[in-house]
Amino acid sequence: MPRLSVLDNLLVGMPGKGGRLDAAGGRQRLAEIGRSFGLKLDPNRLVSSLAVGEQQRLEIIKALFRGARLLILDEPTAVLAPQDVEGLFAALRAIAGKGLGIIFISHKLNEVRALTSRCVVLRHGRLAGDIADPAATAAREMARLMCGQEIVTPSRPKVTAGRVVLELDGVATNGHPGMALKDVNLAVRESEIVGVAGVSGNGQRALADVIAGMLVPTRGKLRIGGEEVRDRSPRGVQAKGLGRIPEDRLASGLVGALPLADSMALPRIGQAPFSRNGLLQPAAIADFATAQIKEFDIRCQGPQARTGTLSGGNLQKALLARELAFHPRVLIAAQPTRGLDIGATRFVHEKFLGLRSAGCGLLVISEDLEELLTLSDRIAVMYEGAIAGIVDAADATVARLGLLMSGARERAA
Repeated sequence: MPRLSVLDNLLVGMPGKGGRLDAAGGRQRLAEIGRSFGLKLDPNRLVSSLAVGEQQRLEIIKALFRGARLLILDEPTAVLAPQDVEGLFAALRAIAGKGLGIIFISHKLNEVRALTSRCVVLRHGRLAGDIADPAATAAREMARLMCGQEIVTPSRPKVTAGRVVLELDGVATNGHPGMALKDVNLAVRESEIVGVAGVSGNGQRALADVIAGMLVPTRGKLRIGGEEVRDRSPRGVQAKGLGRIPEDRLASGLVGALPLADSMALPRIGQAPFSRNGLLQPAAIADFATAQIKEFDIRCQGPQARTGTLSGGNLQKALLARELAFHPRVLIAAQPTRGLDIGATRFVHEKFLGLRSAGCGLLVISEDLEELLTLSDRIAVMYEGAIAGIVDAADATVARLGLLMSGARERAA
């Protein structure tokens, strides 16, 4: 319930003595869960102000709060730092040991192998495999069952980074739902992928919104291609060569009720070839969508299919197709593979690496550390709205990134 607080969402349907809500007891229980599992949330914050990842965290807390006999966890670690994942897994093992049932849904095969005692694999709505001993089964075999074919890790060619194409200089914000930015300094060069890690709600959303022109900073400068961006609107940064893949595909990326063709043309609907002399050109819009559907293998009923009927993977392909068609100088992608299967994830990664080879600079914001370690040349870690450290990918480990995500800061070289 977005208009209620975190505490209210936890207490709904749980009256205390005399039929009154036990707010004090709820706060105490929430604090205990926060200490036990690292799942901390401010009880007074409105749910509408929480990022997508924080809302998922609230759902995990709610299940633990209510003492469920059966837990169904759908991608529960997507918003946790590595140390918190270990704590959550320890708690889940203890819960299972006391006789409770747990259904753990995840595309992270290493987590499935580490946690579960039995694993079933679904593909296209059908049972593709039943694995009695996940820990003894190779991740490669699980991936094959998931996708119906062998999955090959995309090659990462060596390239030389060029000049700076995106730069934030002392950027700060306030009043943003979630975490405000605090003097953020960050640069991305040509042919470079800079990853941004952090537990959800530590400023990643504000960072993406500032760069995309959705949020005006209180101070600091934004430069694209070496030039300061004066027009901070979405159209202004787009004109400088910025491409954007937002965190929420349907809320701020595509329009679920519109035909796919209209969704794909919408950010540039007032430009040629989509409009002429102030009039829309339906044939040009349909032709553009048809070409992208074919090139990116977007599974749908054609350009007039309602956008909201597409799967998550195909929505992500549509966003990629739309942005790449206009050859961005810089691409910012927030949670680009959240909820995607291995095959769709590999497709997205291949496109990112292709952009890198072509000279584009990419800023990839993700809560999946394995993804960042696979793609990135450098990884910046955010904590409480600031950059806690920037690590070369060659020197990065999950443990080192996890410490930065928990608030430890790198000692200046």
